[in-house]
Amino acid sequence: MDDLLAARLQMAISLAFHIIFAVIGIAMPLMMVIAEWFWLRTGEEVYLMLTKRWAKGTAILFAVGAVSGTVLSFELGLLWPNFMGWAGSIIGMPFSLEGFAFFTEAIFLGIYLYGWQRVSSHMHILSGLLVALSGAASGIFVVIANAWMNTPTGFRLVEGRPVDIDPIAALLNPAAFSQTLHMILAAYAATGFAVAGIHAFLLLRDHQNLFHRRAFSIALVIGGITAILQPLSGDILARTVARNQPVKLAAFEGQFQTESGAPLRIGGIPDVEAGITRYALEIPYGLSLLAFHDPQATVKGLDAVPRDQWPPVKIVHIAFQVMVAAGFAMMGIALWGLWLLWRHRTFFDSRGFLRAVAAATPLGFLAIEAGWIVTEVGRQPWIIYGIMRTTEALTPMPGLKIPFIMFTLLYLFLAMVVIWLLLHQVRESPRVVKSDLPEQPKDNEYITP
Repeated sequence: MDDLLAARLQMAISLAFHIIFAVIGIAMPLMMVIAEWFWLRTGEEVYLMLTKRWAKGTAILFAVGAVSGTVLSFELGLLWPNFMGWAGSIIGMPFSLEGFAFFTEAIFLGIYLYGWQRVSSHMHILSGLLVALSGAASGIFVVIANAWMNTPTGFRLVEGRPVDIDPIAALLNPAAFSQTLHMILAAYAATGFAVAGIHAFLLLRDHQNLFHRRAFSIALVIGGITAILQPLSGDILARTVARNQPVKLAAFEGQFQTESGAPLRIGGIPDVEAGITRYALEIPYGLSLLAFHDPQATVKGLDAVPRDQWPPVKIVHIAFQVMVAAGFAMMGIALWGLWLLWRHRTFFDSRGFLRAVAAATPLGFLAIEAGWIVTEVGRQPWIIYGIMRTTEALTPMPGLKIPFIMFTLLYLFLAMVVIWLLLHQVRESPRVVKSDLPEQPKDNEYITP
């Protein structure tokens, strides 16, 4: 293993680990605040129990996310010093604002956790709302910095160096809106479905438990609405990629030749040597229509650039297909839930639906991991698209496989600790029974209230 591969793998594992906690940190506080709002509005004790449970889970995941995020900050400087030296003055602003949002989140999370009986109810729920907003802001600023790496703006390039730096223009780079919208919706969809899936599993075993019913409803509404909206944000992002990173789009779709009226490929395996994508279901004119809203539009293929500027096509294409499939599966389940609500005014009494939601528990996180592979691997061989190659940004320090192995072991240990803590949380779920709820329906049976 050479130093470049070790550095890239270390960065990939660090991001893959951290991103799960980052997206939970965005969405979980919102569900916590909604549960508290229901408690203040209805006085039902079960909402207070739910709020405190979710607050405890948020605290655990926030702590692990803070540690892994700090490690990532060090890695950016230590593994890629040439990148930070070149781009630091341009994208320093989103990183600074992300730091401000992180500290705001930490301060108000502390008030929220220890403010029960110490501050007014309005101040308490306001502090929770600020945790939710600052968590989302923190994610937005990090994604903006990544969007700049895909569509670098806010400077002039003179003899290989940036001059006339405009940090506001860099902040408002062409991919900033589409990438952040897609990522934030993904965070709410993935976390909502994960939490709903856990409670769906528990409802299948304890159908009358009001605690799981309330938790399931809040989480599924958040996850379901954002899962339905997500394809729209994906369309906006895909058109941004088509305009600014046509080679990445070509890798998404396994499009080797430049052509007008390009087809949309579903599935398939790219054969890089032969220059074709095998076994794909092709929809005529579909890619031109989706990318440019014109069925006859010309889509650049991989043949538009030299071979040494191609990303790893097979990895990017398969990861893209996985992301899209997971996203559409979640959207389908969300629409199923809407139909149940419209038809029966409840979704608790369909065992098939509860099983589907339980099976979908990991789908959102799978889609996020696949999406980040698409974004990061699809940008290769560039660390700053079209300007600096990843090889040029690498530290000259040798022996990078040693920290790669150490950090991998650390992440495995942290993952086991988090899984144990969360399982402990789930096992200790309270049982709140409402006697007038119907008994568990049998398979293929639907009870109307």
